[in-house]
Amino acid sequence: MKITRLGDVQSRARRVAVGFFDGVHLGHREVIRGSDSVLTFDPHPSTVVAPQHTPKLLTALDVKAELVEALGVKELIVIGFDADFAKRSAQEFMDDVLVGSLGATHVSVGENFRFGNRAKGDPRMLAEDERFSTRVATLLEVEGEIVSSSHIRGLVLAGEVEQAARFLGAPFQMRGEVLHGDERGRELGFPTANLIPDDALVCPGHGVYACLADGLPAAVNIGVRPTFDTGRGELVEAHILDFDGDLYGRQLRLDFLSRLRGERRFQSAEELVEQMRRDVERAREITTAYTS
Repeated sequence: MKITRLGDVQSRARRVAVGFFDGVHLGHREVIRGSDSVLTFDPHPSTVVAPQHTPKLLTALDVKAELVEALGVKELIVIGFDADFAKRSAQEFMDDVLVGSLGATHVSVGENFRFGNRAKGDPRMLAEDERFSTRVATLLEVEGEIVSSSHIRGLVLAGEVEQAARFLGAPFQMRGEVLHGDERGRELGFPTANLIPDDALVCPGHGVYACLADGLPAAVNIGVRPTFDTGRGELVEAHILDFDGDLYGRQLRLDFLSRLRGERRFQSAEELVEQMRRDVERAREITTAYTS
């Protein structure tokens, strides 16, 4: 898939889906369906127009691009959203971007999509423009609940990764570089690959999770390790089952399948080790069932 900044785009007939598409969840996939191009924004528009309301995101731009590509889209067009772009009226967005730059013949948006200065543009305004056809995807419901990025963010923050996966259409994923830690896990017999959460992205709530780490079964702890007075901040520690390789400096992808338990303080290292053994076996059962 080709990734193009708006200023470098070549005008051609396009069937384009427009939106921020954080997480590329099931509702987004319905908006994107049938489009050969996706138009998105980076950074999130709220960082410019309402920075106090900027959410932590489900996906960084590179991950969003991978998810969009998997839907068969040929081109991802990225608008560098800044104060100047935010001043454009809804009509200018249609004239200059959709028609002028993109040559859109078909535009697909969600029913809650808003655009232009002060968000005055809406799907009805798009539908009234005869230069392109407009498709408006209604909000998708799963199990009686509206699928939205904001709701999924709340689920992930609460540790409800299984429910989040139902709305995303795939497990919530986190990526990061494996860093050196204090090797406490290795001392306890459970070596871990350590990641520091990106402050701009959503991180699952503190606790222990069954995950796939680059496709391998793993038990992952997120928290501050209350049993030990380490002085460290929030940390993601992935114990990859039956693995003893060197991962330092590598990018690791974690797919969150299920929350095993919350974060706890143990009276002794021995009590913690016993619980870790149970966590590992439960993680093995869950990941085996998921991959088989």
